[in-house]
Amino acid sequence: SSEVLEAIENVIQDVLKSLAQKKAPVLTLANRSDWRNIEFKDSVGLQMIPHCTTKEIRSDCPRSAPKFALILKILSMIYKMVQSNTYATKRDIYYSDTLLFGSQSVVDNIINDISCMLKIPRRSLHILSTTKGFVAGNLSYTEEDGTKVNCTCSATAVTVPSNVQGIKNLISHAKFVLIVEKDATFQRLLDDDFCNKLSPCIMITGRGVPDLNTRLLVRRLWDSFKIPIFTLMDADPHGVEIMCIYKYGSVSMSFEAHHLTVPSIKWLGLLPSDLVRLNICKDVLIPFTKQDQNKLASIQKRPYIACQPMWKKELEIMAASKLKAEIQVLTSLSSDYLSRVYLPNKLRFGGWL
Repeated sequence: SSEVLEAIENVIQDVLKSLAQKKAPVLTLANRSDWRNIEFKDSVGLQMIPHCTTKEIRSDCPRSAPKFALILKILSMIYKMVQSNTYATKRDIYYSDTLLFGSQSVVDNIINDISCMLKIPRRSLHILSTTKGFVAGNLSYTEEDGTKVNCTCSATAVTVPSNVQGIKNLISHAKFVLIVEKDATFQRLLDDDFCNKLSPCIMITGRGVPDLNTRLLVRRLWDSFKIPIFTLMDADPHGVEIMCIYKYGSVSMSFEAHHLTVPSIKWLGLLPSDLVRLNICKDVLIPFTKQDQNKLASIQKRPYIACQPMWKKELEIMAASKLKAEIQVLTSLSSDYLSRVYLPNKLRFGGWL
């Protein structure tokens, strides 16, 4: 915490120095959303290059002055929380003055900018992210406050902990981890008792684009157990994008990639080639929108696709057919096809990429 306080004090000192010299204070931030500032490393995923391009948030420019003020406002809130050892969610910060901040996304963005500027992970800034992910299966652990959590014995899923770094005594006999894109599929597999039927496993869903805690938990499971991690996504550009976030990270959070990514993640399904192999009727597939086409084209250009020839092939199949499929299309073969046939066969015969 003294490190965090010192980092914030340094920023404020620079502001005061500028004022003393009768200069307009300026904050320098890394350009987080620029692909030119990102390098791809096989072992880490997407990460920020050391000497990346920056942008200036000036206090004397009408366009950037409001952002300058909001950054200082949130820095002062973080400083107080670190001093008093209290925590707040991004939502709490937004609701402390909704008129001032204007929207939740403004707060989220500034917090990421601050984390990147100070080179300090969000958790150490005493800001908790709201958790929306679920975990189930062969796993038990103790939370920071001493609460024992057992995901094994419950028929319902457990919410991903809001302080993943604080959990300890992780115990599991799982043979693999399965990341499921959507909540509905996750619940269906839970109902089918998938975690115990085939071999003990851990299932996780980020319910769409994963929040920070879900990504941290996937990474923590990988660090703790070194077991294979598979993804089960829709066969569409959005599903592929989500899988890439777990595996390689996202551009906007590339400054924290080494805590968040698991480059060994495998693509288990639903593969575009599976639709052909299983002779899925075209009537249950959905035609691409213009947005889908653009997203797929942008994914195909990303640096990590070049070192994944098998993925590249699958994306080409998807691009050629201009059709997408949700995991639910497997129910057109039989209601429990996913848990009874599809996943057991894939896992038994190595049907992943």
